[in-house]
Amino acid sequence: MTTELRTLLGDTVTRLFTDLCTKELIESAEKGAWPEKLWRALEEGGLTLPLLSEARGGAGGVWRDAHVVVRAAGRHAAPVPLAETIVASGLLAGAGLDVPLGPLTLAPVHRDERLTLARVSGAWRMRGTASRVPWGGAAGHVVIVADADGRTMVALAAREAARVIPDRNLALEPRDTLVFDDAPVLAAAPAAAGIGAGAVTLHGALVRAAQMAGALDSLLEQSVRYATERRQFGRPIGNFQAIQHQLAVLAGHAAAASIAAERAFAAAEAGDPTFEVAVAKVRAGEAAGIAAAIAHQVHGAIGFTYEHSLHFATRRLWSWRAEFGSESYWAEELGRRVTSRGADRLWPDLTAR
Repeated sequence: MTTELRTLLGDTVTRLFTDLCTKELIESAEKGAWPEKLWRALEEGGLTLPLLSEARGGAGGVWRDAHVVVRAAGRHAAPVPLAETIVASGLLAGAGLDVPLGPLTLAPVHRDERLTLARVSGAWRMRGTASRVPWGGAAGHVVIVADADGRTMVALAAREAARVIPDRNLALEPRDTLVFDDAPVLAAAPAAAGIGAGAVTLHGALVRAAQMAGALDSLLEQSVRYATERRQFGRPIGNFQAIQHQLAVLAGHAAAASIAAERAFAAAEAGDPTFEVAVAKVRAGEAAGIAAAIAHQVHGAIGFTYEHSLHFATRRLWSWRAEFGSESYWAEELGRRVTSRGADRLWPDLTAR
C-alpha cells in the first residue's frame, strides 16, 4: 500500500473510531458489555484482518498498514481485541490455517509460560495454563503458540475449550486466565519460518507499542486543548511558560514513541524485528510514565475524575507498558544483543538501521 493509500486508510479508521468509540461505549465496555456495533463495523470495513491476502478474506496489506489501524485503536481507546486479532490472524495464515471470523486472542502472553500440544487418538489436545490473556473470555477463538515434539506449533482453539478465570487490568480491560486440560483444538500446524516460542510476546509488544503511541497522541491532544480552554488570572493557562515547557516535553516523548513504533512495524516486514520492537517498547514505556504525569498536572484535579476522558488514555498507558514485556524486560533483551555482538559492533549496528 502506498503512502497516499495509507493516509486514506488512516482517515477512514479515524472517522470510524470517532463516530463509534464514544465515552459512553468505553464506559459500557468497562462494565462488561461487548461493543458489538463497533466490532461489526471493524469487520465490515476489513480492518480486523489487514495482514491477510484478499484471497483469504483479508485486506492484502502489510505490517505498516496494520500500524495505521493499531495506532488509531490506541488513540481512541477502542475496547476490543483488535490488535490481538491482527496478530493472531497473521500467525494462523502463516501456518496455513483458516482464520475464523470474530474476535481472536493470543496465548500464552508471558514468555515463561508454556502450553503443550499432544496427539491423543489421532487428534490434537492442549494442556497448560495461560494467565492475563487479553479478552480471553470474550474472544470467540484463541490462537496458541505451543510446543509439540520439539516443534513450534500454531493452534486454534474455541474459547469454550478452556476454563476461564476472569480478571481485568488497571484499564478495566479483560485479562483472563485460560486453563487447558487436555482440551481439543480445532486445528494445528507447524508455525511459519522464523516464528518461535516467543512469537506472541514479540508481536504483542509490537502492537502494544503502537497502541501506546496512539494513546500518547490522545494525551497530547487533550492537554493542549485543555490548556487553551482553561483560563487562570485572566488568560489561558497555555500562555504560561511553565505549561508550554511541559507540553513541549510531552510532545517530544509522544513523537519519539511514535517514530520507534512505526520503525518496528517496518522492520517486521523485512524479517526479524526483535531489536526494533525492544527499542519501541522501551521508548513507549518510558514515555508513558512521563507523559501521563504531565497530562494530569496540566489538567489539575479534573483530570483525576472518572467523568473526564483523560483517564481512558492514562490507565491504558499504565497497563500496556507492563504487557508483553515491560521496558526493563526489553532493555535486558537489548543488552543481551549488544553484548553478544561485542562493543566494536554497537555503533555500526545502530547506524545501519
